[in-house]
Amino acid sequence: MSQSTQQESVTLIIRHRARPESVAAYEAILRELTRAASEFPGHLGVDVMRQGDHFTSVLRFASANELQAWLDSPQRRELIERADPHLIDGEQKELHRAHEFWFTAPDNPQKQPPRWKQAAISYLVILPLVMLVPQLWRPLFTQVPLLGGFVPANMLIVATIVLLVVYVFMPRATRLFSAWLNAR
Repeated sequence: MSQSTQQESVTLIIRHRARPESVAAYEAILRELTRAASEFPGHLGVDVMRQGDHFTSVLRFASANELQAWLDSPQRRELIERADPHLIDGEQKELHRAHEFWFTAPDNPQKQPPRWKQAAISYLVILPLVMLVPQLWRPLFTQVPLLGGFVPANMLIVATIVLLVVYVFMPRATRLFSAWLNAR
């Protein structure tokens, strides 16, 4: 693994399907797993989504090495061994590098929200930023005319909006509206 690959953030998607009679026991172990993961170096966060007896955990780590340290840890191994009897299909893992996931479930395209819902959420996230971000940059553009030129100003505004959408608002919006996005 190259040095740059080792340093980019990684997202691991883990899918479990709990046995109907073991959901409560599995959830208790899952809480222990998320708590233990949060104490590992490089841990950036975890989101757990439940749909019936299907559980999807999205773990983010600052680097592949830090994620691997968690995956290989005795704590995780012990918890996974405890969880295994409560699972129907074992554990399915999917690793992605250096990007957030907005809408798609790569291995399950039929679960992707309709395009019009994706467009509606994108519109709700981007519209306020398009109106607000230029106003926030305006004082700097006034003080530094070189940055206020058409090209530099638009580059700063677009970069700000893209970063806010990808890293702050879209992940929150998709979580907030997940029930609506996934309703058929």
